[in-house]
Amino acid sequence: MQITNKKNPWPKDWGKKTSIMGVINLTPDSFSDGGDLNSRDKVLNKVKDFISNGVDIIDLGAQSTRPGAEEIGSRYEIKRLIPYLKIIRAEFPEILISIDTFNSEVANEALLNGANWINDVTGGRRDEKILDIVSKFNCPFVITHSRGNSQNMNDLNQYTNFLNEVISSLENLINKALENKISKEKIILDPGIGFSKNLQQNLDVLKNLELFKKLNFPILIGASRKRFIGDILNETNPKERDIGTLAISCLCSQLNINLVRVHNVKINYEILKVADRIYRK
Repeated sequence: MQITNKKNPWPKDWGKKTSIMGVINLTPDSFSDGGDLNSRDKVLNKVKDFISNGVDIIDLGAQSTRPGAEEIGSRYEIKRLIPYLKIIRAEFPEILISIDTFNSEVANEALLNGANWINDVTGGRRDEKILDIVSKFNCPFVITHSRGNSQNMNDLNQYTNFLNEVISSLENLINKALENKISKEKIILDPGIGFSKNLQQNLDVLKNLELFKKLNFPILIGASRKRFIGDILNETNPKERDIGTLAISCLCSQLNINLVRVHNVKINYEILKVADRIYRK
């Protein structure tokens, strides 16, 4: 029996503009802002700031997925995540909340406590039980292309035919999701910028987004502040990579991509408001 969220799980004007997913890391070791949000007030202030600056959905993560990150396990991830999820849901009952996790137990607890989406950087590859959880709650599910895990993904960027292999992997993950009775209408695809991909491969994804659109699912792009932008700009500080991120957000607007996942909501909202008037109106 499916459990359906009563709340409409889609952002306002979904598909008519470039929607914004704002990143809220509850981790001490995330690559961009690890440890910044270490109190109730800081988290609530960040959510309030995101809402006032045009965010469409927030993405809560309690397990870092940066290269080299240590896995903390479901039990500790739940302990880190759920109290903040409850606080945010109580304070902002209307905001859409996505949970960045690849653990089925975490997904289940989060959906029971008010989350709307599950954003799995392994697309169900790591813990296939997460597919059953998503199906049970009938919630949107972000399927991301990646290889390996945080410890070894940087060593897994060798491909014979890069784009074909990424697309084929996504198709396999989609089929597994559909076999587990996840609704086709609830699937969002993320080509996995920064996951088991080098600089040129990340650029190849961005240059060929039309190929991913041919899969006929909404597309999420999560390039914000990632290392390949730093490589291009010769900028080691992730927080100084927002200008490079904006270039990618503009590209997404031009190509009618559904959703961008970003750290700096305000400037992305402003640039997308202009870009969408040029490319989407």
